[in-house]
Amino acid sequence: MQQSHLTERILRWKALLAIRPFREGFDEEVFIRIFNVVFEDYDDFRSMTLEEMKKMEKSPTFDAKGIFIAEWNGEAAGIVNAHVDKFREEKKGFIQSLGVLPKFRGKGIAKKLLEKALNSLKERGMEVAETWAQTDRKACIHIFESFGFRKVRASSLMKKSLREIPYYLQKNTEVTIRDVQLNDKKDIETLNKLENETFKEHFNFRPKTIEETKYSLFEVPWFKMQRWFFAVLENQPVGFVGIGIDERLNREKKKKWGWILDIGVLKPFRRKGIGTALMLHSMQILKNEKMEHAVLYVDDMNPTKAIKLYEKLGFNVLRKNVVYQLPLN
Repeated sequence: MQQSHLTERILRWKALLAIRPFREGFDEEVFIRIFNVVFEDYDDFRSMTLEEMKKMEKSPTFDAKGIFIAEWNGEAAGIVNAHVDKFREEKKGFIQSLGVLPKFRGKGIAKKLLEKALNSLKERGMEVAETWAQTDRKACIHIFESFGFRKVRASSLMKKSLREIPYYLQKNTEVTIRDVQLNDKKDIETLNKLENETFKEHFNFRPKTIEETKYSLFEVPWFKMQRWFFAVLENQPVGFVGIGIDERLNREKKKKWGWILDIGVLKPFRRKGIGTALMLHSMQILKNEKMEHAVLYVDDMNPTKAIKLYEKLGFNVLRKNVVYQLPLN
């Protein structure tokens, strides 16, 4: 009798839950509505608009094939994105945007979405699945670990007050810093080459196409205010840094954050104070824009030991993220 009741409950549960593919051009508003609720309490996330979603769909790396929507009794309840990067040679896929609306939690929907996402990655030839979670998101971590995901590294969100900028740390007096001219094709190509060269030793690196660089400069919806700078020695760019301000995030979270988006120095010119010069310049520009804090992400195992530079400049860890991987064979 008990077995009969259990079977009946499982069949009823299966009848209530359906997971279907995202339909580009039809499901954007559904995805946005769930995304905005699920991630609203994350410090560095803010609501997405339909216009921004459509801009994301124009990204060179966008692929709708791995996006799924869970429905409970016909009502949209959760989302997940099993992302395959078409430019990456490595057979690694990424689990992104896994979330379930609060009123539907506790029904096992997140696990079914994750299962669907992993199967999608396998079907498209991926050999490893990668995802991440904030260390304080215990339920999310529990789900990933229950599927066999293992921690492979950590990253940090770091923050520094811009009230005082430590110019006394500046040591390189030969380097000059100039704006990247975004209307200059040669400057954009130089920025793309510098980024690829400076990051080729890093975790998850693969060469960025010039189309991706242009998209990040002109189309990415989060940072309408961006400025990029070259560090120049003997008329040759040897490093770069980018800053951005997400006005919508600041407005929603009642913050005045300015972001260090990316920074890199060519290997022969490291340990010469060039990274310090770029960081100090960036912080001053953000302060001039009335920002109160500079924030950035850093891989804790960054081969250049960048986290030590940020700590020296006065940055403190705001929170940690854990990166997980799961073999799919």
